[in-house]
Amino acid sequence: MEDIEDVLGPAGISGGGAPPGLRIPLSATVAVKPKRKSSRVAQTPEARIPGTQVASFSTYAQFTLTIYVKTFGCSHNQASFLHISRFALQSDSEYMSGQLSAFGYDVTDEPEGADLWLINTCTVKNPSQSAMTTLISKCKSANKPLVVAGCVPQGSQGLKELEGISIIGVQQIDRVVEVVEETLKGHEVRLLSRKTLPSLDLPKVRKNRFIEILPINVGCLGACTYCKTKHARGHLGSYTIESLVDRVKVVVSEGVREIWLSSEDTGAYGRDIGTNLPNLLNALVAELPVDRSTMLRIGMTNPPFILEHLKEIAAVLCHPCVYSFLHVPVQSGSDAVLTVCLRFNAMNREYTAGEFRKVVDTLCELVPGMQIATDIICGFPGKFPTFLILKHTISLTGETDEDFAQTVELVKEYKFPQVHISQFYPRPGTPAARMKKVPSHEVKKRSRELTSVFESFSPYQGMEGTVERIWITEIATDGVHLVGHTKGYIQVLVIAPDSMLGASADVKITSVGRWSVFGKVIEGSVAVKEASKKTNTELQNEGRGNKVEEASCCATDSCGSCACSDGTQHCGAEQRSDPPDALQPRGSIPCPDAVQSTLVDIPRPDAVQSTLVRRNVEKATESDAVKMVGKEQQMDVVTRKAVNVDTVLWCGLALSFAATLALIVVLTSRISSTSY
Repeated sequence: MEDIEDVLGPAGISGGGAPPGLRIPLSATVAVKPKRKSSRVAQTPEARIPGTQVASFSTYAQFTLTIYVKTFGCSHNQASFLHISRFALQSDSEYMSGQLSAFGYDVTDEPEGADLWLINTCTVKNPSQSAMTTLISKCKSANKPLVVAGCVPQGSQGLKELEGISIIGVQQIDRVVEVVEETLKGHEVRLLSRKTLPSLDLPKVRKNRFIEILPINVGCLGACTYCKTKHARGHLGSYTIESLVDRVKVVVSEGVREIWLSSEDTGAYGRDIGTNLPNLLNALVAELPVDRSTMLRIGMTNPPFILEHLKEIAAVLCHPCVYSFLHVPVQSGSDAVLTVCLRFNAMNREYTAGEFRKVVDTLCELVPGMQIATDIICGFPGKFPTFLILKHTISLTGETDEDFAQTVELVKEYKFPQVHISQFYPRPGTPAARMKKVPSHEVKKRSRELTSVFESFSPYQGMEGTVERIWITEIATDGVHLVGHTKGYIQVLVIAPDSMLGASADVKITSVGRWSVFGKVIEGSVAVKEASKKTNTELQNEGRGNKVEEASCCATDSCGSCACSDGTQHCGAEQRSDPPDALQPRGSIPCPDAVQSTLVDIPRPDAVQSTLVRRNVEKATESDAVKMVGKEQQMDVVTRKAVNVDTVLWCGLALSFAATLALIVVLTSRISSTSY
């Protein structure tokens, strides 16, 4: 099969036919390879979609076909301690959904009635790829046209499961409509060449209209021995500061309340274009509203690339409009596992445990209430079964008991509120996949032990009774609580009406749990800023928020990390009991909440209760009393529908009676005329 990018012109894109960075549009006859005859895809569009004809791309869209979009893995694909690199996939899916919606397709999360399936994939760990393979089999069994996007087709183009399927690469998402159109015509398309970064101004459908996932770069500068994502997303490619600032201006005007910066490694930003992360962050912060209605969350960063900018990044984290939270994966507490050494090639992470400690210690010292989350991989392998050095046989068996003990000690030392603990997964094509593995029973044992240590912490102890400012953006999966986050991105669950989504408020912490805390909104403290009018695609696709995370894990970053939980706690000193608005952290800029905001009173308890009843009726999880209310509402709806039906029937009978009378009159007149 050929990449359609290679047959667009005599010179091709890379042959001097177009300036660098300029995309050449597809010609009227797109060069694709027709699929072989099969029972899954008909040979002509007419046989599959009655009334269609092979004409232009718009032929299919005018019939309002439905596209099922499924995202696996990281936040580049998807968008909460939800892993920042997972934002990348979620962001890609939002951009692809936006383009399809703008072109006239309906985007759905229900696969059964869809006309085509679009699967956005993650290659970090085996479970995500296995889930993708299962879904591909289901799609083939259902005889549905299929397009696979994301890291798997980009990094594993020869994968057997992708044979006969249209695929689109990670840097070609701006051409998803073309691929979908050709696939619906029965063609197999492969669009994988890396040309330029996709535009940030593409149409977009957000899963949560209050949260913008903003990619600042793609790829990375690392060479981790276990990472498969580097194969897919390639070397570092950064967006310009100007383009990112312009995007922030747009999303703020659209009513976005949180901006999540997405990257495989945020700290490496700009090294390919002559700038750095502090320059970008300062430029973005300058565009945030002074009333703190929109907050910025910095993405995952590895230690090597922020060591030289720790003070500048700490100053940004102190800003009132930036969450005091950072995800810094450590992966292991042992230098022998982290860096290349005589014993085995290790992870090649390019930093030591001591340098990781320096990052954490510095940020926690300079940023009040700083929250640090991290990742650990248990059971990393060694390079060879045995190795002969200077007449001594050395066993290279990977992570030893001593290495693991150092990791446990590091976790106990800092008592991280959020740690993703992962067993080592060998990814095909990576150096680590060829290394000698630690016995699986030992890996599982270490994972259970470290999990037990982590779950023994009480990270939110001492917060009860304190007052915190929170920003509310989601509805919890229990259907009762709204989800907000403190300045340190600690997850707070409150009972409040849906109208508070997108607002900020002071809350008093009433109780604490292992993964989040519970609070009560303080009357008169709610700051509401009117959001801009929603677009049609947002109205059709608006999600109801992310899950209230427990101990499970669902996604990983570019180097094997996962992101599942929202709640985080500080790294040392006790939480301040003062309201955040009364604090002025070192290096921060005053941001009075009163500016351009409206203070509103909290609704009466009975009004809040009615909101909860309505919300529970929708989710079918209400108590017996609420069920009665739901039944009464249902009966009322049925009665109104019945009245409408009766009215239609009576009108029909009246029309029939009038028509009969008219017919009798006509017949009588004709009979009378013939008799004379």
